[in-house]
Amino acid sequence: MNKVIKQPSNRLVKYLLASLGLISLSLGVLGIFLPLLPTTPFLLLSAVLFMKSSKRLYNWLMNHKYLGKHLQNYLLHKTISKKSKISALSLLWIAILATIIMIIDKLIIKILLLVIAIAVTIHILSFKSNKEK
Repeated sequence: MNKVIKQPSNRLVKYLLASLGLISLSLGVLGIFLPLLPTTPFLLLSAVLFMKSSKRLYNWLMNHKYLGKHLQNYLLHKTISKKSKISALSLLWIAILATIIMIIDKLIIKILLLVIAIAVTIHILSFKSNKEK
């Protein structure tokens, strides 16, 4: 995280990267509420894009009241809080099971959704838990 990233000198490229960072950030925030849309990869992408385009946006994101501590824990310590794990997995499984039961008719899609949910669960549980509640 303390690595120095060279910012492009072209202002148009900086604006493009910042815009892509904002789009990625928006998708990451949506991912908090939509279980099949991944939050962390979009937030990490936003951090990288902001790092390359705008120190102000990067510092804002990394020091954000809600998102910043999760990004810092992930980037610096490779940890996820137990509370975040429980929330993410609960929302994931509620949404997947509700979709399978109430919306999807095709068996192959139901199986695919279950496989995705299992894979995401394994991925989330593979991270150490930090001491944060």
